[in-house]
Amino acid sequence: MTTILVTGANGFVGHALCAELARREYSVRGVVREPSRSVGLRCEITKVGDIGPDTDWSRSLIGMDTVVHLAARVHVMQDAAADPLTEFRKVNTYGTERLARMAAAASVKRLIYISSIGVNGKCTKALSFAETSLPNPHDPYSVSKWEAEQTLHKISQETGLEVVIIRPPLVYGPGNPGNFLRLLRLVGRGVPLPLGLVNNQRSLIYVGNLADAIVTCLKHLAAAGQTYLVSDGEDVSTPELIRRIAGALGRPARLLPVPPAVLRFAGHLTGKSAEVERLLDSLVIDSSKIRRELGWKPPFTMEQGLMETAQWFKASDGRA
Repeated sequence: MTTILVTGANGFVGHALCAELARREYSVRGVVREPSRSVGLRCEITKVGDIGPDTDWSRSLIGMDTVVHLAARVHVMQDAAADPLTEFRKVNTYGTERLARMAAAASVKRLIYISSIGVNGKCTKALSFAETSLPNPHDPYSVSKWEAEQTLHKISQETGLEVVIIRPPLVYGPGNPGNFLRLLRLVGRGVPLPLGLVNNQRSLIYVGNLADAIVTCLKHLAAAGQTYLVSDGEDVSTPELIRRIAGALGRPARLLPVPPAVLRFAGHLTGKSAEVERLLDSLVIDSSKIRRELGWKPPFTMEQGLMETAQWFKASDGRA
C-alpha cells in the first residue's frame, strides 16, 4: 500500500486531501504544528515545529513513499514582517529544500509540491497562463514559491527524487479562509457590491477538484518531473461569480454599476489597490496539460463546488 505524508494536514486544503485519501483507503500520515487543531482529520498525526532550514522531518518520513507538501507561509494582505521576503523564504524556500533533501535520504519516491499560480504572474491579458509561460512572480510569496520550485528540480536531478509541481489559482470550498470567505459573508449579508461593470475572467478551483488532481499526480507515472496548472475549467467574471455565490446561498446578488476606474482610484486612496486589482483583473489558466497527459478532469463542476461551500457556510450560520 502506498504511504503518504501530508504536510499542513490540518489546513484548508489538507483537510480535504486527507479526507479524499482516506476515502480511497490510502495510508496517510499528517504533519501539523498544533495537534489540538487537528480535530476531524482521518489520518495518523505527527507534530513538527516551525518549518525552516533546520526542521527535523526524520520521524515523520519513516516508512513514507510519497510526500504532499502543503504547509507554507501564506500570502497575507497586511504583512507585519520587517522583511517579508526573508520570512517567506525561510518557510517556503529553505523549509521546502530541507524537507526534500530529508525525503530523498529517507528513500521517499515522489514529492508533490503545491505551489501557486502567482509564480506565473499577477494577471493575464490576451493570453491565459500555461506551463510554458515565462515565470513572473510578483510578490515575496510567489518569489519564494518559484525559488522553491527551482530548488526541487535541482534536488530531483541530484537524488532521483520524483518531483511534481501543481500551481493552483484561488481555491474555494467548505472551510475556506481569506478573501473568498469575506466575499461569502458580504453576499450572505446582502451587502451591495460596486462590481456590476467589471468585465474580467477568473479561473478558480474547488478544493475537491484540487484534492483529486493531487491524488492523480501521486499515482500517475507520467507526472514525474512535471509542472501542472489546475482549475475548474469554468472561467467567470467577478460579477458572475457573485451571482453564482448568491444563487448558492439563496440570496439576491446586489451589484452596483460603478466604473472600474473609480474603484481603482478608491483603492489608491485607501491603500487597498492590491485588493481592488484582484477583483478587477483577469487571471485565466489553461489546464489542458494535466487533462491531456494524465487524463484528469475535475470531478465537480463549479456549481457543485459553490453549493457545497454555501451549505457549509449556512451551517455555520454565517459565522465561519
